[in-house]
Amino acid sequence: MQKTVKKVDYPDLFYPAMDEAQDYLGKKSSQKIVDDQNKESAVVWRGVEAMIRTQDTWESYIIEGVAILPEYVSLVSKEVENIQPFFLYEERVERIREVIFTRGLWDEADKYSKELKEKEVEWVLLFNQFIKDEATKYGFPLIQYKDDGSYFEEIKKLFKVL
Repeated sequence: MQKTVKKVDYPDLFYPAMDEAQDYLGKKSSQKIVDDQNKESAVVWRGVEAMIRTQDTWESYIIEGVAILPEYVSLVSKEVENIQPFFLYEERVERIREVIFTRGLWDEADKYSKELKEKEVEWVLLFNQFIKDEATKYGFPLIQYKDDGSYFEEIKKLFKVL
């Protein structure tokens, strides 16, 4: 989406440069980061919704990402047939920490401090709780990620795939 719009028109869609991101993470509360993520999600959703409403050539497709919020999915699923939303989440702090400390979220993990990684863990946990609360509010299934891949069985049941 960033390649199709101007940053000046959609500033919430663009991540800051890495040095700015480190400053941002260091100065903002986890709740502010979640709020900003949700602003980005609102902009992203406009493009996703346009695709959903105009893609009549595909038999099926999967839309995934942190920018897919239950509130927006709820509005579209009332008007568009054959949408099967579900929300995958991870709440194990040790796994979230492992991913952030080895891979990072915004960049390679070795490019920023342990303190900023801990801030990422904090906001990921807060965002996960937000998603879980919102999915529950709108009646969407929640599926917890499992290392053994068994969560795929739960997903297949939603789609009646055996």
